[in-house]
Amino acid sequence: MSRVALVTGSSKGIGRAILLELARKSFDVAVHYRSSEAEAEVVRLEAEKQGVRAIKLKADVTRLEQAQSLVQNTVSELGNLHVLVNNVGDYIKKPIDQTTPQEWQAMLDSNLNAPFYLTQAAIPHMSEAGWGRVVNIGFAGAQNLIARAGIVPYVIAKTGVILYSKALAKRLAGKGITVNVVSPGIAETSVSQPVEDVPMARLASVDEIAAAVLFFVEQDYLTGQVLEVAGGWNL
Repeated sequence: MSRVALVTGSSKGIGRAILLELARKSFDVAVHYRSSEAEAEVVRLEAEKQGVRAIKLKADVTRLEQAQSLVQNTVSELGNLHVLVNNVGDYIKKPIDQTTPQEWQAMLDSNLNAPFYLTQAAIPHMSEAGWGRVVNIGFAGAQNLIARAGIVPYVIAKTGVILYSKALAKRLAGKGITVNVVSPGIAETSVSQPVEDVPMARLASVDEIAAAVLFFVEQDYLTGQVLEVAGGWNL
């Protein structure tokens, strides 16, 4: 039986590129979306062309019950879950003193709480299979404790993802499960694109980010690591 991958937010952008790369590597895939059903169906059909099984599933992964159901529905329809890529993560650029409590909570929910909900639900299935890969999408420079007054809740959440990933990697290392982080810099899909700040003078392509995710999926001995795909940005 083929191995199964779930990529959150995979109806477009970085998530789409990751999911299709996994399909090309013969993983059965679950396309996740929250509101873009038509786009998710296009991605599902494109994945199927690789000769794999592909389904689409709707969920608001910031809600615990829906995140858990997303994992369970993937397992129910495809038979198991071996790879989880936590790609969903909203972004806001706003001075910290003008950030509302609702915006603060939303950043933590999508960027930190959702990966926690999904990963905790996926671990039992990966443990039973004796093989698993969790790849969380971070943010280049989140390991550096530098004040970024315009994106504070976002960076706090992404730094939390790194700490969570490292702790979980250590905990699960003996179970055949690895946990790693791919941290994009300024990508071709980024809301803000100050390319002049990138030493390589260009944006990261979604395919380059997908290749980094695949690298971790294919490695057996790398865990608890952060790979920045940023062209030297935020060093």
